[in-house]
Amino acid sequence: MSKVLPTQRNGEVLPLGNSTLKQSKARAPLAMWLPAVMLVFSTGCATYSEGPASNAASATGSAPQASRRDQVLWSYRNAALAMRAGRFDQAKVELEDALARLGGIYGPDKAASSARRLFNEEAKKNFIGEPYERVMAYFYRGILYWMDGEPDNARACFRTGQLLDSDAENKTYAGDWTLLDYLDGLASVKLAADGSDALARAQSHTRSTPLPPYAPRANVLFFVEFGNGPLKYASGQFREQLRFRAGSSSAKSAVVKVAGQALPAPAYDDLYFQATTRGGRVMDHILAGKAQFKSGANSVGDAAIISGAVLASTQQRRHNAGDEIGAGLLLFGLASKLISGATNPTADTRCWENLPGHLSFAAAELPPGQHIATVEFLNAAGTPHRVKTATFTVQPGRDTVVFLSDH
Repeated sequence: MSKVLPTQRNGEVLPLGNSTLKQSKARAPLAMWLPAVMLVFSTGCATYSEGPASNAASATGSAPQASRRDQVLWSYRNAALAMRAGRFDQAKVELEDALARLGGIYGPDKAASSARRLFNEEAKKNFIGEPYERVMAYFYRGILYWMDGEPDNARACFRTGQLLDSDAENKTYAGDWTLLDYLDGLASVKLAADGSDALARAQSHTRSTPLPPYAPRANVLFFVEFGNGPLKYASGQFREQLRFRAGSSSAKSAVVKVAGQALPAPAYDDLYFQATTRGGRVMDHILAGKAQFKSGANSVGDAAIISGAVLASTQQRRHNAGDEIGAGLLLFGLASKLISGATNPTADTRCWENLPGHLSFAAAELPPGQHIATVEFLNAAGTPHRVKTATFTVQPGRDTVVFLSDH
């Protein structure tokens, strides 16, 4: 914020606005400054960044066209769109790009360091997403690996996702994604290894519906997603607190019908639950410190301006020592207000907003050949909310992966 002061010429002060002030000596009395000072005092210099608007991902969106700090976010969004459109090769490219960038960002990151400074907002850093968003990138990549006949690489992705969730502040909810452990164990069974430990861990994470035992002969794997994922918003005096809002959704479960079988697909994982049970972030403490500094600097500025104004209004002699003290307090107060206004503790609310709300899974043993599956997405009353079909071909000697979404 800049401040325009009157200009002097031959003992006069040039017009400022519609008024003309005069003085007999070169230095104007301190009281002359009060209107401008009190304008700053009353309006303050606080600014709030609303952050980038939530741009809905488009089918033609391209991560390389986004700003560098948002490239991972756009790769996330485009990958989800491609998965639902059956463009699995494109989804693979988008996820590979995002995960490669994640690997680079985990090292020293100048943008992240800059975001910790007082005057920079958190959204200045390169986006990598909250843990639940990063987990979903690995989850989707795991599905694609299995689709390509690579359950070992799929298992590595599921394990990496669970590892990303293991550093939660609240250890009760660390590494508690149900399907990540369940699919870890299933991949192990497919690879002729023991998956019982992973199955036991997955069973311990379930909060309602028990998981089915592994069926080693099941050769068709249905990955099912439905509902809308969590959204981010900022709260607090200076919008320094990151919060999550549950996505609205009518679908609460699903059932897959194929070859005379009805396979239940309940909500094994809830993304809103995952987003809200991790506890605080390291960045939360940094933003809280910024907010405290901003509030303190603002209060100090208020006190200094008030004190300086009182001294200025009570002085009758121009060169009185109290006049000098008042001027110093006013300038100090202005500086404090400017620093407070420039301090930016706003939380980063950029969001992978086209994620699903729930994840599910079902498996079946089917003979080779073409099949048609019907998936019914059910509301809370168990009534079909949406029905979709998928045609797929079962090949002998390998698993067939079918991805089903209500989006």
